Amino acid sequence: MREFVFALEYDPGTNPVADVLEANPETTVRSLACHVTSESLWRVDHATGSQAGIEALESAYREPTYCADCLVRDDCGADCETQLLDRSSDELVVYTYWDRTDVCTSVPHLALEYLGEGLLFETYREGRRYRWRIVLGRDAPVGDFFDALGDEVGECAGMEILRLTDLDPDREDDDADKSLPAEQRAALQAAVEYGYYETPRRTDLSELAEKLDVPRSTLSYRLRRAEATLATAFVADDSLEYDETLAVGR
Repeated sequence: MREFVFALEYDPGTNPVADVLEANPETTVRSLACHVTSESLWRVDHATGSQAGIEALESAYREPTYCADCLVRDDCGADCETQLLDRSSDELVVYTYWDRTDVCTSVPHLALEYLGEGLLFETYREGRRYRWRIVLGRDAPVGDFFDALGDEVGECAGMEILRLTDLDPDREDDDADKSLPAEQRAALQAAVEYGYYETPRRTDLSELAEKLDVPRSTLSYRLRRAEATLATAFVADDSLEYDETLAVGR
């Protein structure tokens, strides 16, 4: 098995969810489930963020013309069902389902067509960036799939391949680093490279944001999320070592 990770970067006005996330950089969306057949698609997503961001995101999901993941820029005619499964001031769990029309297509539908059945999908959205991770067979024609996706996306979004690697259960990677989205990992790496964490700092947050060509608020949020993930992983590992020490001493 292999994993293929790539990202779409939506242009302004081409995707209502991307527009909301760009305007609310503290709000992100992560998939809980994503399933596709040749005739339909359904998924469950978990959003976290500010109250204003969650409210705007809910409105975007409820737009009559919005159909989750459909790449057709004009009205495709699909009947899209949207249901809120859970809602609080800073969280939203939403279910979406739609039946495919003759003109409908999507990342999962193209993947099913070119990469075959038995695929696993995972997505993460932040700002205009929509990252996809697909677990697929070793011999699946990834190049053909990505070319077809480029034809469907057209000029409404940029495309970037992040990695194509074998799934290796024995690979000794840092678990905390693997759990960081690519955007947060890149922000953290740049912060270290440019001396943001040095004392005294060689660069401040505004300068770093300018170097990375991202809004200051977006960079600040990415660094905070990355730092929180690493700190939580560190404390968990430290607690595990402490428990193992106690067990050995018994």
